[in-house]
Amino acid sequence: MARRLPSGLLVWTTLTIVFTSLFQPLLYHAEGIDNATYKPMVIEDLPTVNDKELEVETVFEGLDLPASMAFLGPDDILVTEKNNGTVQRITNGKIQENPVLDVNVATRAERGILGISISKNNNTLANGDAPTYVYVYFTRSNQEKDSNGELGEVSAGNSLYRYELIGSKLSNPVLLLELEPQEGPAHNGGAIIIGPDNNLYIPIGDGGRRNLTTQALNIIEGESPDGRGGILRITPEGLSYRTIIADVGDGTKYYAYGIRNSFGLDFDPLSGKLWDTENGQDANDEINLVEPGFNSGWVKVQGKALHDFDYSQLVNFDGKGKYSDPEFSWASPVGPTKIKFLNSDRLGKEYENDVFVSDVKYGKIYHFDLNGKRDGLILSGKLADKVADSDNETNELVFGSGFGGITDMDVGPDGYLYVLSFGKGAIYKIAPK
Repeated sequence: MARRLPSGLLVWTTLTIVFTSLFQPLLYHAEGIDNATYKPMVIEDLPTVNDKELEVETVFEGLDLPASMAFLGPDDILVTEKNNGTVQRITNGKIQENPVLDVNVATRAERGILGISISKNNNTLANGDAPTYVYVYFTRSNQEKDSNGELGEVSAGNSLYRYELIGSKLSNPVLLLELEPQEGPAHNGGAIIIGPDNNLYIPIGDGGRRNLTTQALNIIEGESPDGRGGILRITPEGLSYRTIIADVGDGTKYYAYGIRNSFGLDFDPLSGKLWDTENGQDANDEINLVEPGFNSGWVKVQGKALHDFDYSQLVNFDGKGKYSDPEFSWASPVGPTKIKFLNSDRLGKEYENDVFVSDVKYGKIYHFDLNGKRDGLILSGKLADKVADSDNETNELVFGSGFGGITDMDVGPDGYLYVLSFGKGAIYKIAPK
């Protein structure tokens, strides 16, 4: 997410440099990508939620720049540490002595070990067990591991690997997706989720301002899609981007396109529809309902299209692509990250199957109700136009705050909401008092 600095630094003076090299909404660097700066927000010592019946518990503290997490089981969590290239295992509130995975990653800006997801293999072994597959998405490095994300850092491109959890290690790597190195260090994406169809869904950003060259980014006379600027649907057996063609919503090709930068996907447990969060350039962060073939509009439109917008500027891939306005947007940037449907009643029936969205600038969690058709959000008053014109307009949506720049959220096997704080290096649990 080189355009906005996050709130949520526990010690700003020691983390400024690292924090300003994470995600596109957080960055300001010499490349000229989204050159806007934001002062860090002062946050509470401890995260809080606005519902007096709920409280925030600390599950674990001491992680180094955690980017994503996934549950192996109750009180058993895998967490990626962005710049270390490590996957740590937290069991019953304690960290395993050695990482389950340690890979050589490029770390500048949004590069690093970025996404993780876990599934059970459908093929059972002779003893009746099914292997536990762990999918990890990261930016490979062509240098020694201590490159420190310097300007001269050389990326070897982004890759998705499938590992098998054997004992305390991720073993037997299988390469499923390989993206060629891009010129800039931003907009790598990688927030992997496994869909109801058991396929992998991965948002891949546009690669930064120097890479806006393909039809997937609504450049009508541009190059063929190359895996950037969309949401890819990949079978568990994998897909190289070189087999992607200019087609959308079909099997293991682009499921959606025209996407600038995204750090969050989730499926509605009731409708089965996919939703995402997207980061704007210097305004108009979005929440979108992502139908197959969805065109999010970038680079020609961001946020709600103007009333006189010429839709012929958009690539539609022989009518298979379809643009729609976001279901919600922030006029001022917040850096939305994870979107999560709470498929549980453990926080109260009033939250069951509602949607929660986190941000990395303020460390806030926003709560939304869906309409009866579950194809839009229930918004009223000044938000009835689906746009928050100021931070004050979103006050009624804030569910929690003070989390220190959130990079991930998940519903645990216990049905409670877990929050991963990049700024505090911690995992929190939201549960009834």
